[in-house]
Amino acid sequence: MNDNDSLLIQPEWRIIDQSSLGPQFHATQSFAMDDTLCASVGKGDSPAVARAWVHHRTIVLGIQDSKLPFLEKGISLLEESGYQVIVRNSGGLAVVLDEGVLNLSLIFPETERKIDINRGYDAMWILVKAIFTDFGVFIEAKEIAGSYCPGSYDLSIGGKKFAGISQRRIRGGVAVQIYLCVTGSGPSRAELVKMFYQAAKGQAETKFSYPDIRPEVMASLSELLGEPLTVQDVMLRFLQTLKKMGGTIYASQLSPQELPLYEAYFARVTERNQKVIKP
Repeated sequence: MNDNDSLLIQPEWRIIDQSSLGPQFHATQSFAMDDTLCASVGKGDSPAVARAWVHHRTIVLGIQDSKLPFLEKGISLLEESGYQVIVRNSGGLAVVLDEGVLNLSLIFPETERKIDINRGYDAMWILVKAIFTDFGVFIEAKEIAGSYCPGSYDLSIGGKKFAGISQRRIRGGVAVQIYLCVTGSGPSRAELVKMFYQAAKGQAETKFSYPDIRPEVMASLSELLGEPLTVQDVMLRFLQTLKKMGGTIYASQLSPQELPLYEAYFARVTERNQKVIKP
């Protein structure tokens, strides 16, 4: 095993499965969850955590998106299309979450030494390659121009992006998060984000360069693999792959000690969203 693989080999993985909570599970709760778990893992109160989560019809904006000149116009367009909009507390740009998108968070302790940022990204890339190894496809990590929320760790097959990875660090804990477009239409999701930027940016000149989205460069795994995968299928593959890495895995929820921390992080993320997204 090389250095990158070793992050995935933990003595135990605490599994928090929130992939089937339904439409009432709000994305602000997810961001508060990961912040709580980061702090808990960082303090040594929890082993490494693998969390799975799904949100229905939600657009998650990045901090840069909140500076768009006609933001309210863009948000109105999304809400009229039946989506709720939130701003996350980390970098990156707008992404689409719906019932066909599985999100995974791996939360590691920074114990002996700091986890280099690329090492965190590589661990998630290695995990995804292992999850789909039996398909015999080449999963590449590089920026896909024309995709939404482009980054150097966009995951793609044949030049079409199906996943994006981000990272968040809090008090000795590192959360590496990925969204996997499992089912549905990649181009349709991209078209929605394209319409948002057209409305929220208009013809204005902006200091920051927002993506010029080309829907044809986005796809779901079902489209790319020619197989009707479901979120549940991928969830099972994810757990089986973690198990193969060694160590024990066990299901869990927040502990009584973590609940007050969660409430504090949830209040913080809610307050931030209320400031940015005017009702």
